[in-house]
Amino acid sequence: MNTTANRRLPIGVFDSGVGGLTVLKALREALPGEDLIYLGDTARLPYGTKSPASISRYASQATRLLQQRDIKLLVVACNTASAVALDVLREQMQPLPVIGVVEPGASAAVAARPAGRHLVLATEATVRLGAYRRAIELLDPAARVNELACEMLVSLAEEGWHDGAIAEAIVARYVDELGAVAEAADSVILGCTHFPLLRAPIAAAFADSVSVVDSASTTATVAHDLLDSLDLAADRGHPGSVRLLATDGAGRFARVGGWFLGADLAANDVELVDL
Repeated sequence: MNTTANRRLPIGVFDSGVGGLTVLKALREALPGEDLIYLGDTARLPYGTKSPASISRYASQATRLLQQRDIKLLVVACNTASAVALDVLREQMQPLPVIGVVEPGASAAVAARPAGRHLVLATEATVRLGAYRRAIELLDPAARVNELACEMLVSLAEEGWHDGAIAEAIVARYVDELGAVAEAADSVILGCTHFPLLRAPIAAAFADSVSVVDSASTTATVAHDLLDSLDLAADRGHPGSVRLLATDGAGRFARVGGWFLGADLAANDVELVDL
């Protein structure tokens, strides 16, 4: 996969819903010349409360559609799917390269706080599987990792309640549950792609010295370097484009997705697809 034709193929980006648009935004900034196709499986979200078997099945079905669109790289912009189904997707998509968001996020946390005490805020499935714990401890055996499921933060992000008293109170309630563990944290990892929208109230719940880690920009850097190493980067000067696909609710996708992408969207910007 190193021909001129393959360089012109798009990057496929997959998430269970709209949260992965934070990753899409980072990819656009890091790779402005690349064409991007984003698929949000909005008909079956949230993945975070589903069983591993269901998550793997849903992710395989969704990414097969992107594979049929002739992509050159798959970015799994969903922490839950990255935690559960990355190996399954890599086998399904081969020889296409596949990257997730957990490993880049873990690498960023370790780089920011070597031998540190890391607190991961994520969905139930990501916490239950210990994906960030395994990734961090593999990179830094001296690190200490705690994880906290914060499902309500997903709802806050999708309702547009990104800041203010309600968001601050709910974040504080979650953090208070951990007590001394939260007080001792060196880094807080936003282990769900929805959580960057709540970065301000999350950061406010911790000391200024705590590093808040978002895997979106790190994942974009990994994608950039991987395309270069495989000679798959788009030719310089090529104006990149974005296509948005969803499995349900184009209007809601546009309304909520605009907050994540940082741009106004309309329902007719979103193509509905069946899996």
